[in-house]
Amino acid sequence: MTTAPDHSLLARLDTQPRVRDFISRAVASGRASHAYLFLGAPGSGKLDAAWALAQALLCERAGEDGDASSTLAGAACGSCDACVRVARHTHPDVHLLAPESATGYLINQTRELLEDVALAPIRARGKVYIIDRAEQLRANTANALEEPPAGVTFILLGTSAEVILPTIVSRCQCVPFRTVSPVRAAEAVERATGTSPERCRMAVSVAGSPARAIEFLKNAERQEARRQMVRAIDSLRHADEADVLLIAKDLMVAINAPLAEVKSTQQAILEQNADYLSRGAMKQLEDRNKRELSARERSGIMEALASARSLLRDVLMRLQGVPAPAMNGDVEDIIDRLCSAATVTGATAALDAVASAERCIARNVTPQLAIEVMLFDIRKALTCP
Repeated sequence: MTTAPDHSLLARLDTQPRVRDFISRAVASGRASHAYLFLGAPGSGKLDAAWALAQALLCERAGEDGDASSTLAGAACGSCDACVRVARHTHPDVHLLAPESATGYLINQTRELLEDVALAPIRARGKVYIIDRAEQLRANTANALEEPPAGVTFILLGTSAEVILPTIVSRCQCVPFRTVSPVRAAEAVERATGTSPERCRMAVSVAGSPARAIEFLKNAERQEARRQMVRAIDSLRHADEADVLLIAKDLMVAINAPLAEVKSTQQAILEQNADYLSRGAMKQLEDRNKRELSARERSGIMEALASARSLLRDVLMRLQGVPAPAMNGDVEDIIDRLCSAATVTGATAALDAVASAERCIARNVTPQLAIEVMLFDIRKALTCP
């Protein structure tokens, strides 16, 4: 039986033990489905589980004998080249798709997906497509799910089967996820990292799930983007219009800093494959890289907005006298300063400004513009009596 090291993504799904064991058995038995539909509330770990399944399917050491004492069959080794690339979200045969329009997946996106499915893998023995917000898929996507080429696996993510097209649901194996409380999520991060409970609570509130919180705590650039967002909100009381525009610009630089490593990895993959891929295949790989960069940028922006929401939630909770530990306990001084000048109504309005920015990003509004408007609205909400 394969050993499940701590750095196997599947081994980290301890807040969803039933899902973890289900995936483990399916991969170990060689009976993994060609299409899954992961269903659950935001923050339940669906995306984390999707990456874990992708890693288990593409692991280069799959099937090798390991420690028979391990109870987690089917887990990836976590250390081969494929496992490392999947964990870093840079494997060229794992594709993460999200709708590029506020109304759903564009016709062009669906067409490109159907064309890409027919192509051979670039590095691995198979390919995995992780499709977010499955409720926004078009009907013709069901054709790709019915009889995909050998080695192709679809993992769709959604909140409820009731809002997804029946033709899509019927072609997938549905996997329900239970809601994970922030307390349990933080405890899972603490067990995995040995980090203080205070920092684990903060990481979960920003990253949204235990696995992503663990990665957040390992990434200095993502943590710096969160620190800049917190400092930005703290400085708004004394900022004029020019200051706010400059703050927004600096925030975008910090949010996009992690993309440099992604671009470098993508370029290296292009150079490695340039000699044996056709011009058309290279063009598709370049286009896919561009989509991945856009998705990663959007993810970073949403994480920064989650940092703002988490801080403002702490402010509102304190103003209301709720006896609960702050999610951002490392910046208690900033929470106190914001509380000294804000009202419950103002903190609520500031949270509404963050929600509005999230909606704007979902509608493909220019990120810097969305953040500028949000900061101006937060400044008004926190300073007006």
